[in-house]
Amino acid sequence: MTAMEPTDSELTATDLAHLRRCVELAREGLDAGDEPFGSLLVDASGVVRFEDRNRVAGGDATRHPEFEIARWAAEELSPEERAASVVYTSGEHCPMCSAAHAWVGLGRIVYAASSEQLSSWRAEWGLGPGPVAALPIQAVAPRLVVAGPAVELTEEIRQLHHQLAQRDGE
Repeated sequence: MTAMEPTDSELTATDLAHLRRCVELAREGLDAGDEPFGSLLVDASGVVRFEDRNRVAGGDATRHPEFEIARWAAEELSPEERAASVVYTSGEHCPMCSAAHAWVGLGRIVYAASSEQLSSWRAEWGLGPGPVAALPIQAVAPRLVVAGPAVELTEEIRQLHHQLAQRDGE
């Protein structure tokens, strides 16, 4: 890592508990006919302030939970509150969500599965890449503090995405 790529790779028990909730939200999304992504925003005192799951099935491809968090935080939290918060997510932010996170000034990001992992799984299943480059968060927003992936949750996340690929006949 360079000075432009801060990281805080150690995941705590609290981080893992929040990531498990993100996986639950991802499963809710998949069960509702959507893609398996879930995220939440935790403030500096440890209170979950906002949570959501992917909602792109309705046709709006920007309805990612990380993007919804950025929008909500911009309206509801002060710049200081945003900077002190942590965003937990089942999958590493896409470039759109990474940019929104940085522009709004949110704090640390903790993810369960990386974009590299998801791309690798898709290739393993004979699927093509998504419509947007699978860039790491710090390629888009190099000053963000990022932690992940969570190896404890890898297989569960992998299975959710495999179910999506099978359901959609990809």
